[in-house]
Amino acid sequence: MQHHKTNRRSFLEAGSLLLGGLTLPDLLRQRAAAQEAGNQAKDTSVILIWLQGGPSHMDTYDLKPDAPLEYRGDVSPISTVVPGMDICEFLPRHAEVADRFNIIRSISHGFANHAAGAGRFLSGYNPFRLLDPLAQYPCLGPVVSKMLQGKRDPSVPVYVGSASNVYGGGAAALGSAYLPFVVGADPNQPDFKVNNLSLTADLRTRLDDRVALLNAIDDAKRGLESSPGVSNLDRFNTQAIDLLTGARAAKAFDISQEDDATRERYGRHKWGQRALLARRLVEAGVSFVTMQMQNPSIPGGIGNWDIHAVNGHLFQDNRARLPVFDKAVAALVEDLYERGLDKKVMLIVSGEFGRTPRINPQKGTTSKVIQPGRDHYPGAMSVLVAGGGMQTGQVIGSTNDKGEHPQDRPLDPNDLLATVYSHLGIDYTEMVPDLSGRPVPLIPHGTPIEELL
Repeated sequence: MQHHKTNRRSFLEAGSLLLGGLTLPDLLRQRAAAQEAGNQAKDTSVILIWLQGGPSHMDTYDLKPDAPLEYRGDVSPISTVVPGMDICEFLPRHAEVADRFNIIRSISHGFANHAAGAGRFLSGYNPFRLLDPLAQYPCLGPVVSKMLQGKRDPSVPVYVGSASNVYGGGAAALGSAYLPFVVGADPNQPDFKVNNLSLTADLRTRLDDRVALLNAIDDAKRGLESSPGVSNLDRFNTQAIDLLTGARAAKAFDISQEDDATRERYGRHKWGQRALLARRLVEAGVSFVTMQMQNPSIPGGIGNWDIHAVNGHLFQDNRARLPVFDKAVAALVEDLYERGLDKKVMLIVSGEFGRTPRINPQKGTTSKVIQPGRDHYPGAMSVLVAGGGMQTGQVIGSTNDKGEHPQDRPLDPNDLLATVYSHLGIDYTEMVPDLSGRPVPLIPHGTPIEELL
């Protein structure tokens, strides 16, 4: 085999492919220092199923069957295995596993457009540029990536997402280094694969032999000035080579290893297979996974959860969309518990806000006829949470008889953020820079939700 000359720069280039701009040796040093200082991170993870566009609480988890028709719509409630927890008739699989999740019905905030609503929900701060598709304060995923970088197993990314950013979310002043490792392809496709997971073809050509790598490291080491960290160079760089040339991360993303029965249980569609991939990733050690459930390519459904009448027919959309959603989410909840991941992994299912309790009929852009829809509504929303070692089978909070505003146990998105950070072992009073460089706490207010602890 012919070997090409390998240098320190090419090794460092390889080592920074997955890990937010830091090299693998850097991360291994940070991890070792954290262990020595007794600051090793908790072995916990979070899956955020993000429902871009804003799902209707009135058509999913907070039905109002006694409200006037123009509020309740045409969906009916069904009972679940939890007495008193009724949900939409199009979520029968949810009903079977309701004892393994909680529904929060009393979260609200004040921002009614998509970008501002997502930024407010995921960062905890009021946005000052309401239409900016990028948040002005660091949001949940990038914050986790920043706070846990170097403290978790570096053989897998800290943060994985199905897109580079949630619309309205982002890393803000933390910088792009803390955005997710992106898995944008459809895991349901037979040719699904994750690009750039390890060494590029060019780097493999130049770094195709362990001996050559180690020789290159030795050469680089001889050229370094002596420092307290040089004594560790062999150990950390050798570990980095093992990780880069290993198969752990690639195996985690290889959804084809799941048997057909499991894949069918989640649903052989993009949403189902994204949910299954999320489970595989947290099981492998990824700390934070965001999977967006939008654009499912289902007959009768529109692209996301933005069910204005101009976009689609609310009642038809419910019948097309909710069974697909039901199967994917219920299978994920069930799987987390069956595989013993219910204490390690917290699952959150949410969008940026709810929908207007009162239906607003308008002429559809495509249909050209008057049809039902609901508009943006941050005044009330429902969030599903599961796992995380929490007590489950609970309905937390309530809205009034028309679903217009919280009535009991009003909560802020920041309370949920504080709960998530606490689960991950992150101090939510820690400081991060805002866009001006001024240090601000991860969230300006909020405390963990007692019922979830």
